[in-house]
Amino acid sequence: VLTGYAAALDDNVDIIVKVDGDGQMKPALIPYFVAPIAQGQADYAKGNRFYNLTHIRKMPAIRLIGNAALSFLAKLSTGYWSLFDPTNGYTAIHAKVARRLDFKQLSQRYFFETDVLFRLNTVRAVVVDVPMDAHYGDEKSNLRISKILGEFLFKHLRNFGKRIFYNYFLRDMTVASLELIFGVLLLTFGVVFGSYHWVNGWIEHTTAPTGTVMLAALPTLVGLQLLLAFVGYDVASQPRRPIHPDLPE
Repeated sequence: VLTGYAAALDDNVDIIVKVDGDGQMKPALIPYFVAPIAQGQADYAKGNRFYNLTHIRKMPAIRLIGNAALSFLAKLSTGYWSLFDPTNGYTAIHAKVARRLDFKQLSQRYFFETDVLFRLNTVRAVVVDVPMDAHYGDEKSNLRISKILGEFLFKHLRNFGKRIFYNYFLRDMTVASLELIFGVLLLTFGVVFGSYHWVNGWIEHTTAPTGTVMLAALPTLVGLQLLLAFVGYDVASQPRRPIHPDLPE
């Protein structure tokens, strides 16, 4: 894929479309992927197989469950809360935006598409979902959950940490940054303090005083509320304005 991207950029194309060669993607949908980019509404378009409920029934159950879990993790790590089906390989990207991606830093194999989304968020690119239907035959996937689960969890956690640091501490400090800091501190204190006294009371068969209960409950509730406020801010702050019209040739 990266070799194809490099060749397309060398040919000075405007929009690069990637269609997997497994027969599950209709080339006739290419105009629908190109349109939002050509019209200046997005920088990157990707497929989403979960729009049509009728066709979802044809998808293997294990893929449904796996995609739902991966999509939630991808929302956290990439910051694109409105997107679904992050591992979908049917994509289109404006060449100007593709040039902003560091190909050497992109993850290989199955995490590639998700890592691209993370990198796109760091440059504040606008990404949209394009409804599509996947066609499954009797082919067997080489993807094994047991083999990639640990790798995916680690890379999602790594990208989440990087994204939060880049957007809320390196580039800018906002009220959301303070909500995150104090939310984590208060929630951690409340849970640790409360757990310690609960275990200690259970061992000694004693009841914690009202003040001790409040000292554990109040920071926990306030910390949780601050973290929810941070998540709300993060959801609202995903990129809205395409960047490719303002980028140099």
